[in-house]
Amino acid sequence: MAAPTLQQPSFLLANLKADSTTKPLLQRCQDLVKVIDEYPAKELHLIFPWLVESVFGSLDGVIAGWNLRLLHSRSTEYNIAMEFLDPSGPMMKLVYKLQAEEYKYEIPVNYLPGPVKASIQEGVLPDCPLFHNKLQFPLSGLLSLNLALNPFEFYMFNFAYSLITPKSYPQGHHGSNTDSGYFVLVDTYLKYFLPTEGSVPPSPFSDSRGSVTAPSPRSPSVSFAGYGVHSPSLLKHHIFHQPSVNADPAAQEIWRSETLLQMFVEIWLHHYSLEMYQKLQSPQVKEPFSPTEEHVLVVRLLVKHLHAFSNSLKPEQLSSSPSAHSHTHNSPLEEFKRVVVQRFVQQKLYLFLQHCFSHWPLDASFRAVLETWLSYIQPWRYTGDKINPLPDQNNQNRTVPDRWASFVQENLLMYTKLFQVFLNRAVRTDLVNAKNALMIFRVAKVFSQPNLAEMIQTGEQLFLEPEHVLHHRQPRGYLTPSQGGSYLSPRQRVVTDTVFRVKSHVYALEGQDCQYKQMFGTELRGAVLKLIQIIAQARQTAKRISDHSVEVASSNSFLSWFGMGSADLNNMYSGAEPEETGECVKKTHEFLDRALENLCQIFRLNPGQLTQLISNLGSSQDDVNYQQLPDCVQGENGLILTDLGRTQIINGLRRFDIRYQGDPELQPIRSYENALMVRLLFRISSLVNERFGRHMNALCSRPDFLGRLGRHYLANPDWTTRLRKSPVTRRTLERTRQPRLSLRPLASYRTLLMLLLLYLFGALLSLGPVSSTLLILTGALVCGLFMALLGDKLKSH
Repeated sequence: MAAPTLQQPSFLLANLKADSTTKPLLQRCQDLVKVIDEYPAKELHLIFPWLVESVFGSLDGVIAGWNLRLLHSRSTEYNIAMEFLDPSGPMMKLVYKLQAEEYKYEIPVNYLPGPVKASIQEGVLPDCPLFHNKLQFPLSGLLSLNLALNPFEFYMFNFAYSLITPKSYPQGHHGSNTDSGYFVLVDTYLKYFLPTEGSVPPSPFSDSRGSVTAPSPRSPSVSFAGYGVHSPSLLKHHIFHQPSVNADPAAQEIWRSETLLQMFVEIWLHHYSLEMYQKLQSPQVKEPFSPTEEHVLVVRLLVKHLHAFSNSLKPEQLSSSPSAHSHTHNSPLEEFKRVVVQRFVQQKLYLFLQHCFSHWPLDASFRAVLETWLSYIQPWRYTGDKINPLPDQNNQNRTVPDRWASFVQENLLMYTKLFQVFLNRAVRTDLVNAKNALMIFRVAKVFSQPNLAEMIQTGEQLFLEPEHVLHHRQPRGYLTPSQGGSYLSPRQRVVTDTVFRVKSHVYALEGQDCQYKQMFGTELRGAVLKLIQIIAQARQTAKRISDHSVEVASSNSFLSWFGMGSADLNNMYSGAEPEETGECVKKTHEFLDRALENLCQIFRLNPGQLTQLISNLGSSQDDVNYQQLPDCVQGENGLILTDLGRTQIINGLRRFDIRYQGDPELQPIRSYENALMVRLLFRISSLVNERFGRHMNALCSRPDFLGRLGRHYLANPDWTTRLRKSPVTRRTLERTRQPRLSLRPLASYRTLLMLLLLYLFGALLSLGPVSSTLLILTGALVCGLFMALLGDKLKSH
């Protein structure tokens, strides 16, 4: 069929476009239902690309579509959209109607994930069979290549791509909620096309395709010149050696499940290859793709469902060896369940998570990435068993069943390498924050599950077996997706030797020249001990924050209710964030304590070793260090932090006394000050300082009694003392040392209230305003004289 753009103009399309700008969503959907039911495929073929774009938005993000990522159940349009896009709804009916006629729709190669696009532009077939036999070669060359997709593939491509299309959300909206229309629709499609019970419902229209085409196994260097030979289906090639008219109907419908999964995996996960990830380790290389929290949450949903889908295999099929199965015993869907996680997801998810671990910001949003990883490495949580359906944090004795040993071994790097990357991240994280402490606790709790550490150790021992185990075998006897083999390769190619499978897994994901670091080796054990020390230091810092918060709360007087507490807003504990007080600090203590217990259990540290590690910190020495500045070097414009100083700040060991460092007179107007008076008094004091600045400087420079009296009224020695505790430029420090008259304290409501009370007291004593003013000024002068005479003795005392 010719591309839609080459067809004659459609009056139906013009009418629908006109209605899309004037009619509400409900009426538009009702009209579309009638059009889908009444019009032939030839007319529907012309409106299909526009309809998909109007729903999911354009691939370049210019057209927003229905904004499914912002559509929530509270919206009136939510149910309308969900019903229209349901797997059994009108939109999918249109897809099947066009599928029966074998129409094709083009997608520019430029919108494909980076590794796939790079492979095609280099003239090499992509790894994923989904993109084989679909390339259209224009006369202009490889730079304008297009993919010709069938209606189902075209629909799922646009649906999946809408998740990663950059969108500008309205103010106050964000797309990370798990109750959005898009998230719910992904869950619905997964449950429909990858069912844990029963089979995929058949298409309501006849489909002559029957399966997804896939090429024969090839060498990675095969170019497009020899491409184009038709091959059997990915699953059909495995199960049915020859096409049969009387084949199982389920075999003709499994292609939809396979297409949906491959499309989701390629669009959501396949943004990094092994070579690309190694290049990204250089700081000069810019990231080609940065996932969002919403993206990661959808990936976690995919991982959880794939585990449930794979674990829905019958026990007798799961426990028996692969070679024992006859082609006639298992349905295509059951065969699909057997290999879905290892063959389709493992490699791409590993690189995706490794990139997120290394490049994600050091904040609480990393929780989404962490939980995705923990979901993948715990497939036993998604077996459908009703034992302990609710997560119980106190249940620490759930042993990992022995039947999962093979999964742990075949996913060894998911446990060991990602744990090492997580350790490198954890030591740079602020563990005083309760959310970060929770993430440490979550990882430690998962890896402390009984029997899991032993399974990981066994897998590492298998990998470290002598290399002759591989050399005596057929070279590269396994086919991985990166080598161009089909995902469901014939069973005779599968090597059942456990050692070979573990080595194949590691070499396929890390390359033949990888340097493997043992999770329970000496080097990583040292990193764990360092993390334990940091956790202990974070516990002490959290305790100090809690104690300081109690002191501040107890020192507040009744007048603080009137905004007349401390006049210095800098009088706060700058080492704590607002959420790191009260109950959050208690949670931090709990999470860190339990994380320490679990880490000791995983790496078999006895209580004596833990006590010695913590005691080495020394609370008294830590208190002394806490009063010191972080490690700095003196620069041209002030102090410059070193790497050690940054680590000390991150872990709460030392801190700067962060205060306002500009002109004291230009500080922001406080809530306890009168704004009009602050501005008026500032102008008056500025005029006085400009007029008599030299005289003030000369007065304060005198070493006698008058000089001390002038410094008391015209200078703020305490301010310059505070400034030396924080990094500050020399210019700022010199400027703040200049003596000046400051009338700003008179604008404070506390000062005004005290003056009012003094005037009222004078009125009770029958004193007039002038007499009261003279008495107040006399009292202030006497106080100044007293401070000038005894100030030095009081400071030394």
